Amino acid sequence: MADVHTLVLTGFGTNSHIETAHTARLAGSDRVDIVHFADLASGGVRLADYQFLIFPGGFLDGDDLGAAQAAQVRWRYCKDPQNVPLQEHLRTFLEDGKLILGICNGFQLLVKLGILPALKGKWFERRVSLAHNLSARFEDRWVRLKANPASPCVFTRNLTLLDMPVRHGEGRLVAQDQATLHALEEEELVALQYVDPDTGEPTETYPDNPNGSPLACAGLTDPTGHVLGLMPHPEAFHHITNHPTWTRGFPKSPPGTMLFRNAVTYLKTA
Repeated sequence: MADVHTLVLTGFGTNSHIETAHTARLAGSDRVDIVHFADLASGGVRLADYQFLIFPGGFLDGDDLGAAQAAQVRWRYCKDPQNVPLQEHLRTFLEDGKLILGICNGFQLLVKLGILPALKGKWFERRVSLAHNLSARFEDRWVRLKANPASPCVFTRNLTLLDMPVRHGEGRLVAQDQATLHALEEEELVALQYVDPDTGEPTETYPDNPNGSPLACAGLTDPTGHVLGLMPHPEAFHHITNHPTWTRGFPKSPPGTMLFRNAVTYLKTA
């Protein structure tokens, strides 16, 4: 089985990198490095040396200009010492079939870059974004999610219902047109949905859907299934005692670590 080296990116307002790296280790990653964006730009660290890239949550650049908007500009126009834009290193990473996970602010970055949803396999074309919650408030609560069994996503394989916390102000999926939303549904790219905890059915109703996303979308994948972006925080549920009901019996869902474990297992056996 191949070793899995995981890179957890940090810098410019990221604040969930430590628990994200811890969760990747719990999931079986053989090596986990927390790396500042500047180390990629300087050439001190090479993206090519890793198989699993994680963009953790946080408040990149204070969410100025919109969540992750400034960060996507940095990826598009910063160049390494060989004058290669960092975005091209991301393109190579994707073409090599490696895995990318974007959590909350990381999800916002993936859609701003156009890595998600990559309809018809076209990376770096922005088709969707994440806008302010319909509640007009920062939402900090636990939600229940349903994994789409028809999705190509490798992260959600063999998973059904999952509990996770959300903490975001800009998590509502918006698309450039209705045809894009229809394509997400038709191609089964909505990998995770917010559900009513009593019925287990997808919902657009607040507060079970904390931001008002259409299609009850909590997470998107790309057609290869190698990229997952989600607004909830799986790294914040890496142990049973993280769950608010753990003292009243075992929670109804496995920890968010399972998303990481599926990724690591896939890479080890691919």
